[in-house]
Amino acid sequence: MPFIIAVDGPAASGKGTISRALAQHFGFYHLDTGLLYRATGAKGGDPIASAQGLCADDLTRPDLRSAEAGQAASRVAAIPEVRAALVDFQHRFARQDPGAILDGRDIGTVICPDAAVKLYVIASDQVRAERRAAELNADPGEMLEQLRERDRRDSERATAPLRPADDAAVLDTSDMSIDQAVARAIAIVEAARR
Repeated sequence: MPFIIAVDGPAASGKGTISRALAQHFGFYHLDTGLLYRATGAKGGDPIASAQGLCADDLTRPDLRSAEAGQAASRVAAIPEVRAALVDFQHRFARQDPGAILDGRDIGTVICPDAAVKLYVIASDQVRAERRAAELNADPGEMLEQLRERDRRDSERATAPLRPADDAAVLDTSDMSIDQAVARAIAIVEAARR
């Protein structure tokens, strides 16, 4: 049985960086599930049809890391039919041997509720805004506003809202370096593998 790690949290909390590092450390497959929603939103047109027709090549678009793609992802992720169309893709991905790490907003609560390890990565709003602004060469104040709007939309949606799983380990990266956050996540996973 594959070892599944679910990593959830709001935008710019560090979940993607931590997930990629965990995948490299343990030799597991990694899926940034946000890319599925970003690609669906970026394709335009009918979001349900876009989600149903999504292919691996759609996940390699260079514009998927833009703020616009993030906002589009949050909008289409609120559509239950879009979420349903992407769930099978995520389930198949999670069942790969020797293991898989999926990061997103509802992995531990909806997609892989039986994951061996569930992490919920957070950071203060200000830290997240500064990180995202540096990543996109944007205004931190504008990023703060966008992140709060996205958090509100993601947390209040009726289908699979952003929230930690009851049994998730919460990892606050606000005052951690990348190396410290990754080391803490590795320790949590190693403790679960014993």
